Amino acid sequence: MPNILVIAEIDQGKLKNATLAAVGFARQVCAAAGGSFEILVVGAGVTGIAEALRFFGAANVLVAEHAVLAEALADKYARFIADVAGQRGVSMIVAAASARAKDILPRSAALLDAGMLSDVTEVSPDGDDLTFKRVMFAGNAVATVKLDGPVKVLTVRASAFAAATQVQEVSPLVAIPVDAASLPNDIEFVSREQKVSGRPDATEARIVVSGGRALKNSGEFEQVVGGLADALGAAVGSSRALVDSGITPNSLQIGQTGKLVAPDLYIALGISGAIQHLAGMKDSKVIVAINKDAESPIFEVADYGMVADLHT
Repeated sequence: MPNILVIAEIDQGKLKNATLAAVGFARQVCAAAGGSFEILVVGAGVTGIAEALRFFGAANVLVAEHAVLAEALADKYARFIADVAGQRGVSMIVAAASARAKDILPRSAALLDAGMLSDVTEVSPDGDDLTFKRVMFAGNAVATVKLDGPVKVLTVRASAFAAATQVQEVSPLVAIPVDAASLPNDIEFVSREQKVSGRPDATEARIVVSGGRALKNSGEFEQVVGGLADALGAAVGSSRALVDSGITPNSLQIGQTGKLVAPDLYIALGISGAIQHLAGMKDSKVIVAINKDAESPIFEVADYGMVADLHT
């Protein structure tokens, strides 16, 4: 039976909502194959987050607090996660698919000599083992995979698994000691530079408004996309074409090489729907597209489409 370790992702003192999808995945596996799961909370000043996670059905919520873990540096986190997995007799390590998880977990897998799968969208029992499905080639192919070995390391797409809901039972809180001297020191945190925005993060928002090549400059983008997003209380996204042309920052890019989003409502303004962009948003519950080209691929995935010029 699987013994699963779910890695909670924390960004600047806040739990990422996608973590609850990873917890949902773990609960699904345990319901189908037996076993149990624990949640690992790592950082500095994270006890409050650990307390909040005690209501989601974990056998234990493990909390590791130390100043050396205040920033999610890949070398330290990978080693620490691998060490905890070994101590707890873990057979599966799971986190929500994100840039951070994809930086850390493959390193943990290498340290454990374990198989690694990213972007898992489905899991099912297969005798005494499990079979996984994961998307490939910008979502154009789905691979069915089995991992050999005693330990499996996975990232799961938050859009593919329902976020775990609270339960009545309260999980025990277990403190995990941190031996800072044993952790590697190959990566140094220098500073964090980010643009402060009052808008929600696209990966967390219920509504996302994105703009594409039809918008010719940053002022027009802010007026059309930003204006609608503010009216709806939505997050803002961008196609790669606008990022490449310098109109929008890379932090707004939605797609295979940007953010993966699955909001309740995705509004695509002047986006043609290139394969790499569709890979990042086609799991949205409702997609609305406006484009003047009736043959644009975006209309193939849109629930509602309008053939029109944004400027008229």
